[in-house]
Amino acid sequence: MKFEEKHLVHLAAVIEYGGVTAAAEELGLSQPAVSRTLSALEKRVGEPLFQPGRRPLAPTLIGSELARHGRVILQASREATEAMSSFRAGSAGTVRIAGVPFFMDAFISGMIGGFQRIAPDILVEQGYGNLKDLETSIAAKRLDLAICPLGAMKSKPEFRFTPILKARNVVACRVGHPLLRRKTLNRTDVADYPWIAPLPGSPLLADLHTILLNLDLPEVCIRYSGGSLLSVLNYLEETDALTILPHSVCFAHRKDRQVTVLPLDIPQPPRSLGILRAREARLPAAEQLANHILKEFDALRAAIERHQTSIVWGP
Repeated sequence: MKFEEKHLVHLAAVIEYGGVTAAAEELGLSQPAVSRTLSALEKRVGEPLFQPGRRPLAPTLIGSELARHGRVILQASREATEAMSSFRAGSAGTVRIAGVPFFMDAFISGMIGGFQRIAPDILVEQGYGNLKDLETSIAAKRLDLAICPLGAMKSKPEFRFTPILKARNVVACRVGHPLLRRKTLNRTDVADYPWIAPLPGSPLLADLHTILLNLDLPEVCIRYSGGSLLSVLNYLEETDALTILPHSVCFAHRKDRQVTVLPLDIPQPPRSLGILRAREARLPAAEQLANHILKEFDALRAAIERHQTSIVWGP
């Protein structure tokens, strides 16, 4: 014998709420509609579902057993309704976010942690990538948000880009580096020390070549390459190597690492870091995370810029 799920649900609701009228109100139905459902179910079972003459309604043995199955369906329906409400409100769901490695590690991962304190039911899946790969992943709907730099060219029509922070690069070194002790810093002095090369495909790698051309240096000695942000910071602290980093990354680690900015003015890239997403995408949870990141940077941007202007830049 096959039962209609709604019949079992109506039976469970009548027993749970103590009567047909109350159950109908909770189910958003009319009282006659629920009564007809119970009558149809009794005819199909061939047995009474409620003990005659009892008020409030008391189920028979078979009525109680069928209601037990109805409660499972009713609870699943309630949970599905709550899940949909949370999804639409942006308080539940999954957000897939990726971005340029150093910036993700220095800022975004911590901001995701802060976000999940206020939205604990959202799962965040984080990855890494450079602009071309990130655009491809967003277009293929494998990614919801990308944190990346975008230059003077506007984003493609299928994307929307929200700037976070104007890009500014610096030459980074360890605290106590010999060049920091010089009263006069010549631009060619950086050729006397080994360098860390940025990750392949990173915009920083192209920026390094631009800096060398501007300093009229054909090349520098590369001693280390391909490391994560943590490994680059570790390496810097133990050597006299130099590297190019976003100023914001040095700012983020100014108190917890023995790494600082070499006050050498270098050419700056004409781009900004920001949030890239599909133009038509409006995943509520992703929008919530994007808004959280933007809000965090609204408070952080002024402090980064103050730190930048406090450095006495050399020639």
